[in-house]
Amino acid sequence: MPEYTHAVAGQNYRFRDIRELMAKATPARSGDVLAGVAASNAQERVAAQMALADLPLRTFLNELPVPYEDDEVSRLIIDRHDTAAFAPVAHLTVGDFRNWLLSDAVDSATLASVAPGITPEMAAAVSKIMRNQDLILVAQKCRVVTRFRNTLGLAKRLSTRLQPNHPTDDTTGIAASILDGLLYGSGDAVIGINPATDNVPQVVKIVTMLDAVIQHYGIPTQSCVLTHVTNTIEAINRGAPVDLVFQSIAGTQAANSSFGIDLKVLGEARSAALSLNRGTLGDNVMYFETGQGSALSANAHHGMDQQTCEARAYAVAREFKPLLVNTVVGFIGPEYLFDGKQIIRAGLEDHFCAKLLGLPMGCDVCYTNHAEADQNDMDVLLTLLGAAGCNFVMGIPGSDDIMLNYQTTSFHDALYARRVLGLKPAPEFEAWLQRMQIFTDEDVPQLMTALPPTFAKTLLALN
Repeated sequence: MPEYTHAVAGQNYRFRDIRELMAKATPARSGDVLAGVAASNAQERVAAQMALADLPLRTFLNELPVPYEDDEVSRLIIDRHDTAAFAPVAHLTVGDFRNWLLSDAVDSATLASVAPGITPEMAAAVSKIMRNQDLILVAQKCRVVTRFRNTLGLAKRLSTRLQPNHPTDDTTGIAASILDGLLYGSGDAVIGINPATDNVPQVVKIVTMLDAVIQHYGIPTQSCVLTHVTNTIEAINRGAPVDLVFQSIAGTQAANSSFGIDLKVLGEARSAALSLNRGTLGDNVMYFETGQGSALSANAHHGMDQQTCEARAYAVAREFKPLLVNTVVGFIGPEYLFDGKQIIRAGLEDHFCAKLLGLPMGCDVCYTNHAEADQNDMDVLLTLLGAAGCNFVMGIPGSDDIMLNYQTTSFHDALYARRVLGLKPAPEFEAWLQRMQIFTDEDVPQLMTALPPTFAKTLLALN
């Protein structure tokens, strides 16, 4: 494989292959330092970025960071590449591609048409030479619309996952959190629970309870229990009312193996969910979560930087036409994203790359308690992602997930973003909120001042 070189301030820097070039060009983050792949200083980083900017996009079709024969994700990327979609940008370098993406001549329709021709490595490469405002501007032009019981990803809409986790899976506690979230207009992306006790009978119990709530009130949303994909398949086999199939995914075959999955089992899960035919508006039945650092934490990164690994996970997601994808951006901890600045940058990178690849991307705007970050940093990232057209964020009571023990965004935070940025929930869910007298009928819906009659009493009885 060829070397890449670039001189800065009279010093010539050499990068032995595309993997090293990509890693050295990445904005600073603690995970790449931990992996031993980060640039040694800012000057080396600039040299790598300039060399990367001169690289033709076609290079990424011939030089893979993980060899084709060694990794099923690499094979998926190459085998699914759409040469016709790639044709309009095939002559560009990475730097030219950045300029093309930012140009006024490139609109949402153009970006949608080229998405099947963009590989994850191309998306990651161009993100490494973009400022935060570039990532926001281009992502805002990308519209990715999906459907199950409502329509997600439309312009001027921001959806939320209502996350009513409970440390003992107590159904009354879960119901109370659902009520709280619904009364703040949360839950149109999904009502999704991480079970504290992760086994098939518990999955069946929780998903049945969620289905009872959704059916009783006719809520135009979908439910999901975030268990291992094999548990969901077994729950479907037992007749459980499963809407969405969840799985955490990563950007290498080895990392996915550490999760106990491969492409075959994900395909089986999607087929099982489709067989239930529970969607009323569409058949996007998969929900994936990702996050920078997951491959490194499994020692399955193959010497890649964590952001390039993350982008490769989006090729896995794209294969299965998901309703929802989100990066749990600060969840793994400061070993991978040290502080608020690194978390903000990673969130914008992940959202941009996924949207460029045609994914319905959201973000869990979050951090762990031992990171050098606080809720003000999350306010900044939430606002920037709202401006960037993020499909959905999380809604959790008081921003504090008492089961997973991390800090994220609250029902109030999502309401703030909608009000400040003039955004609304999914249209079907918005109409339901008005019908239930939770929201007023205004351009930017406001909460009603009184609790809807009997709503809380009846919901809390459904457990």
